[in-house]
Amino acid sequence: MTINCKGTLLDLKIPKIMGILNITPDSFFDGGKYKDEKTIVSQVEKMLDEGATFIDVGAQSSRPGAELISKREELDRILPIVNLLINEFPEIVLSIDTFRSKVAEKCIEAGAALINDISGGNLDKAMLPAVAQLKVPIILMHMRGEPKTMQQQTDYNNLIPDIQYYFSERIAKARSFGIHDIIIDPGFGFSKTLSQNYELLQKLDLLQNLGLPLLTGLSRKSMIYKTLDIDAKQALNGTTALNMYALQKGVSILRVHDVKEAMECIKLSAALV
Repeated sequence: MTINCKGTLLDLKIPKIMGILNITPDSFFDGGKYKDEKTIVSQVEKMLDEGATFIDVGAQSSRPGAELISKREELDRILPIVNLLINEFPEIVLSIDTFRSKVAEKCIEAGAALINDISGGNLDKAMLPAVAQLKVPIILMHMRGEPKTMQQQTDYNNLIPDIQYYFSERIAKARSFGIHDIIIDPGFGFSKTLSQNYELLQKLDLLQNLGLPLLTGLSRKSMIYKTLDIDAKQALNGTTALNMYALQKGVSILRVHDVKEAMECIKLSAALV
């Protein structure tokens, strides 16, 4: 499997790492941590040196219960960081974590390479047409509602078939606009209970029949630290354990806070083949 990022075909047969850069004050793990240019550049340089292929930048928190900021505030937060990183690292492959089409457009125009939409194009009906016009890949995630309300929407007839149906519809919609490079993210922690998250992880390989690269974002999430009765800061070991399991289920991209440890998972997983 390959995706086209800024004219370069990236081969996802060997799994890749997406490093997380939250520039929000209220994200569940690293909110408020990266507030100045020096800290941001240092963290991104570290992630790239440790093996990250993508850097995912987000300015709108998507933690459960998060309040939505305005489009203007999101742009004011994210655009200077995109410009900074493109200037510091001209070859960087930046992913933009947004569900707003105007934010996507401005960031791609500034040099970003792909869009990561937690709503799968549902929260802004202009998103899929915009991505098609921009000719960039999109990550479609499974979520119901929005971050503020998603944990009130965990009722499923049958979890895995319901998620498969959601992706079938979203993929068809994206392709109807001419989008060819699509990655799917099952959305761990989004509109799912603790037990549903583990059922989804256990049956993750069933999403392979969609024929698209699969991304997982398990890093330091509550499904780990609540199960272990710890907090997010202590959840690196649990993250590593679940990332290894996800790789064995055929995942193509690990979205993580801790790149070095995720790269070790990829190398060890490859040795098992």
